[in-house]
Amino acid sequence: MICKLARSFSIGTVFLVCTLLIFSCSAPQTSSPTATQTTPTSTTPPPKEYHFGLNVRDLTAPFVKAIQIGAEKKAKELGIKLTVLSADNDSQRELTNIDNLITMGIDGYINGSSWDPVAIIPGIKKLNDAGIPVVATDNSPTGGKVAYHINLDIADTTIRLTNLFLNEIKKRNGGEMPTGVVIEVLGDLIPESWAGIETKAFHSIIDQYKDKLNVVQCNGNWNNDDTFRGVADYLTRFGDQVVGIFVQTPDVMGTGAVSAIKQAGLDPKKFVTAGICIGPEGLVLLQNDEFFCMTEQPCLAEGEMAVELLYKILTNQPTPKEGDTIVEEGAIWSPAEVVNNTAGAEGLDIKLLSAFCPQEVSPTDPRLYENVVAVSP
Repeated sequence: MICKLARSFSIGTVFLVCTLLIFSCSAPQTSSPTATQTTPTSTTPPPKEYHFGLNVRDLTAPFVKAIQIGAEKKAKELGIKLTVLSADNDSQRELTNIDNLITMGIDGYINGSSWDPVAIIPGIKKLNDAGIPVVATDNSPTGGKVAYHINLDIADTTIRLTNLFLNEIKKRNGGEMPTGVVIEVLGDLIPESWAGIETKAFHSIIDQYKDKLNVVQCNGNWNNDDTFRGVADYLTRFGDQVVGIFVQTPDVMGTGAVSAIKQAGLDPKKFVTAGICIGPEGLVLLQNDEFFCMTEQPCLAEGEMAVELLYKILTNQPTPKEGDTIVEEGAIWSPAEVVNNTAGAEGLDIKLLSAFCPQEVSPTDPRLYENVVAVSP
């Protein structure tokens, strides 16, 4: 169309148009030299560097160190600054740590493991008021808003383990429940703590045999020395009446129980012993066939998940909802159900699957965190 119109013009007109075009193309530009030499800057702000705080009860505990290592690994992957503070098993220091982390300007908070899940509630509420999202691993605070609590289900796991424990006692006694004594080693005496949840679940099953089994308790205080004294005392008092020893967390109390058995001149293999959490010490006991069963706590996964969930919350990415099932092929904790928080906090629980060792997984299984990272004190 343009070509046809151009042919109808006179020669003079064409000459005039061409002259104007040439003049236009050769005319100098009016833009300033400075503008042509400057590279335009993007109006998109640089990615925010998030700062998370991890508050733990005691960094010498192997399971806590595993949570820390998992959190640090994921934080490095996501470019997140992670500050780790230890309360050294002091409830007041847990609260002080929270105050300090808020002052540091953290964007997200991980409650790594509470010494007292009730006493820490005021700190959780301070975080809530400051608009800082909270995720918990190991045990859950019993109040405030906790977006996610990530751990194996202590009650469900204890019930499964107690049934296995009792069935083994029967198996070793001709299929019948014998009359005897069971030593229960507690971690602490706080009803709302891991120990309180575990002992309640334990007795919901074992108390069915009150006419046969006398359950005696000692407080191992989450350490081998107190466990040794408690178990040694009961072995002296009850001797061969003892048919089983249930140690709440063998990762920090199992060696004390087995040492007490050996000191009494007895063979650990002759006792049915069980508990939740393996740890480096527990792994040695299992490898030596000195403990009947321990349950793996997937601590590395807890730490990694906590950081990833906080990051997704802050960056408005999709996060698990109640009723979801989280699946990761090959993971020892998969599948994990998402349910309402059962400890009393406002939020959700991610119930990681637990595995019995050596009944379901071998002590040499590479998926056990104890075989992945060095967490010995």
